Amino acid sequence: MNLAGEHILTVEQFDLPQLERLFEVTDRMLPYARRQRTTRVLEGAVLGNLFFEPSTRSRLSFGAAFNRLGGHVSETTGFAFSSMAKGESIYDTSRVVSGYVDTLVVRHPEEGAVSEFAAATNVPVVNGGDGPGEHPTQALLDLYTLCRERGLRPGGVGGATVAFVGDLRYGRTVHSLTKLLALEDTLRFVCVAPPVLQIPDDLAASLRQRGHRVDITDDLAEGIREADVVYTTRIQQERIPEDVSISGYQDRFRIDAALYERVCRPGTTLMHPLPRDSRTGRSELADDLNLHPELAIFRQTDNGIPVRMALFALVLDVADQVDDTARDVAWHHPARIGVADTRTVLS
Repeated sequence: MNLAGEHILTVEQFDLPQLERLFEVTDRMLPYARRQRTTRVLEGAVLGNLFFEPSTRSRLSFGAAFNRLGGHVSETTGFAFSSMAKGESIYDTSRVVSGYVDTLVVRHPEEGAVSEFAAATNVPVVNGGDGPGEHPTQALLDLYTLCRERGLRPGGVGGATVAFVGDLRYGRTVHSLTKLLALEDTLRFVCVAPPVLQIPDDLAASLRQRGHRVDITDDLAEGIREADVVYTTRIQQERIPEDVSISGYQDRFRIDAALYERVCRPGTTLMHPLPRDSRTGRSELADDLNLHPELAIFRQTDNGIPVRMALFALVLDVADQVDDTARDVAWHHPARIGVADTRTVLS
């Protein structure tokens, strides 16, 4: 499928050849994402960034990706600062804003709401997260990161063991990534969570129907012992129903350096979609892993820029024109972004 002009609402739109095409374009975006080169391919284009739910990484990442292609970003955050606070419908909001911009990114707390935005417009709409539903671009950057960390390409991940740890029921990033990984040949999914936060039954059944092995456990050490990749998430407290108790679960699913060294295979990749909860008694991925070479979480979030750049370039049909206006940047940029980075080299 050609992505030009298409809405990006779910990972179920993608097949392996499309993922390979997306990742090939993403690779070509790396010099621009890493501040080595600049392009004006989207000069004059406007992105509408509509975030009706709190966000740091996704909102800034979408905006930075569009900016690095030469485009301009207009945005609004929260219901209080939009006309929805006056009773305006999703349909009207979408139709009105579409008259101002060339593409829309929408995050909304209600599952299915982003699809309602898309149904009202021919301007491409990208799902930036819809409640407990999906977060397709997060899954795309997660898979891109997994492939880069393991030296793989789409279609070559089969045979791996991936452990998902934490809130697997309400964590939409888990839902989206498992659906992408389901496209691969036989994988082993190890789902590590307490029963009330375990992966939804229908999603586990779908993975099994595709021929994958799905193991369910609440034993953290055993769950990650044979994993090639461990993908952990925070507990989504803002989405959990009031009648569901999670008291005492946080510390039981905490990965720190001692646990990693004791039970994980050498070279096991650690991933997390962020934010991680660093508060005492809630930290699911401890700070003492910050210098660990297999901690991929910051490389993972950095990869959000080139992946989203590639997606915008494909949706707006300029992927093969990016280099036409390219030039080297003139400003200073550091060789490594974080003071503790051991792998991310920008130049």
